[in-house]
Amino acid sequence: MMASIPNSELASLGIEALAGSVHEIRERLKGADDDQIVALKLDHGSKRITAAFAEAVRLIAPMIVRKIADQENATLEKLVDALVPQVPLPEHLLTEARMNAEARKAVLESGEWLSAAQLSEIAGFSGQNASAQPNKWKREGKIFALRRNGSDYYPGYALDADAGYRPVKQLAPILKLFGNDLEDWDIAVWFASANSFLGGVAPKDILASAPDRVLAAAEDEMAGVLHG
Repeated sequence: MMASIPNSELASLGIEALAGSVHEIRERLKGADDDQIVALKLDHGSKRITAAFAEAVRLIAPMIVRKIADQENATLEKLVDALVPQVPLPEHLLTEARMNAEARKAVLESGEWLSAAQLSEIAGFSGQNASAQPNKWKREGKIFALRRNGSDYYPGYALDADAGYRPVKQLAPILKLFGNDLEDWDIAVWFASANSFLGGVAPKDILASAPDRVLAAAEDEMAGVLHG
């Protein structure tokens, strides 16, 4: 007796798994017209083995069809990518990228940057979770950090040596003022750059000695950002 195993996904793909004798299969295929047929002959297969084999084909056929389709799509995408000419980056974007890189390099060279472990050490924290304290300060908005190679680095000028290398208290209102309008790298560049509002002095150089002036400069900076 010929076994035919229905399956909704196979039906949608136009696939039907058949198992049986040569005569049974031949009878079933009389109305197949020009359909594509894949036949597997089992020389020593019993009806039970033949039916089991057909069931295995029924289960894996959709995966094979999808895999072939995925490969065809991937090949087509590669072909399209190869035929589409590369669009050169506009010169102004290249210039902006170079300036950005130079500014970041200047920031890193303009002051000491400490890892969480280094900051915890000089601040006198010890124990298994000592390095977590700087991150807590950052979450609380008391200090900011630059993310490089998967690690945070904290500005040395933002630490108060007289207070046990805790963050300068006056830094928090400045960071709050910047809010989400400036990213950490933007803040670092601002602190390290000569500021016309401060008479050409970089904010980082007078953060500890004249925090009110630095806050006023930050307010002036944000006024310019908000009003273009």
